[in-house]
Amino acid sequence: MKTLPKKPVLGCIADDFTGATDLANNLVRSGMRTVQTIGVPFNQNARIDADAIVVALKTRTIPASDAISQSLEALYWLQSQGVEQIYFKYCSTFDSTAQGNIGPVIDALLKALKSDFTVACPAFPEAHRTIYKGHLFVGDQLLSDSGMKNHPLTPMTDANLVRVLQSQTQRKVGLVDYLTIKKGAEAIKQKFKDLQADGIEIAILDVMSNDDLYAMGQALAGMPLVTAGSGIAIGLPHNWGLSRLDDESTHRGFGQGQGFQAILSGSCSLATNAQVDHFRKLGLPCFRIDPLALDQGVDVLGQALLWAQPLLGKQPILFYATAEPETVKQLQNTLGIDYAGQLIETALANIAEKLVSLGVKQLVVAGGETSGAVIKALSIDNMTIGPQIAPGVPWTSATVDDELVYIALKSGNFGDVDFFTEAFRKLNE
Repeated sequence: MKTLPKKPVLGCIADDFTGATDLANNLVRSGMRTVQTIGVPFNQNARIDADAIVVALKTRTIPASDAISQSLEALYWLQSQGVEQIYFKYCSTFDSTAQGNIGPVIDALLKALKSDFTVACPAFPEAHRTIYKGHLFVGDQLLSDSGMKNHPLTPMTDANLVRVLQSQTQRKVGLVDYLTIKKGAEAIKQKFKDLQADGIEIAILDVMSNDDLYAMGQALAGMPLVTAGSGIAIGLPHNWGLSRLDDESTHRGFGQGQGFQAILSGSCSLATNAQVDHFRKLGLPCFRIDPLALDQGVDVLGQALLWAQPLLGKQPILFYATAEPETVKQLQNTLGIDYAGQLIETALANIAEKLVSLGVKQLVVAGGETSGAVIKALSIDNMTIGPQIAPGVPWTSATVDDELVYIALKSGNFGDVDFFTEAFRKLNE
């Protein structure tokens, strides 16, 4: 008798590729067999044998109308797979665009699901993202005091999530504060009812620890739509009788890396700037991508590959467009924000494609927009989640031109200063 695929129970829509792997990583570590697709699969009738599906989109900074249409397409496909709950995943720093893609996408998903209540919670304590009194903290700093205030594409100058989300939606936004959260799941569910009675349709959730996330997971059982960063994912699998796995179990059989090692960095976050600086100070080989040279028609791709070829296989090599905030502002003033970003993304994506053809099979990519461009250039349509490098960042594997390639997609703000070297150590230990 033919064994039918197991029906997935959780369907996830992520607004960028690094966020998708971040979410998939937490789901796998929490006991869910998870498949990550890049966009809605071409064969929409294929049945997915997994507990959870994560559809990775690239919708964070595109026009809101396009973000809505792509998110709804993902929703309808996930519903065709039979999922019981939808999870809309955004960044742990709650950024999208000045007008906001988060609010409009939440509104559209609620309407499509015929639901009138959901939550919003970008907290991820393991990555030092917490929420208190509705204010988002990055480590000990308010979001608005962190490096996110200078983000080149999506600067965040307000840490009050109720206020930020209320500016993006016509629905009334409220708060479940920490005094309620620490009382546990039943108190949280009662607060949901109280908020709904007051006309609240989206509730921001305070979070200070993983214990809060586990309590929330129970309170969110049966809610048609959950919207969050990746943190809440650790509390949901228990609702389907699944439990957290040890780190070894989550990637048993994943294998060790093969081939040459390279890093592509387009992020200009404080964390990535520190990681690039650390790599350079170790004396490891680095090639700077100059956007002004790209704009002037210089063959930067040819120069980069000519530089790289004699170094491949000896040690990891780094290609970076990462720069300090003031340099980024000057560049954007000269070239324009969108054009400068497109130049960098296209260059790094083209370099990635050439590197893989030259035998690079272990690739670290830093930055959400850069990751999206690289994955599309390599024509990757799904990824297998492997060992965690740092909170929010796992290794993944994918097939490129019939060969296995290991790829780590790192959100710009994640990882310690030694992330680049630590990543390869984790894969090959």
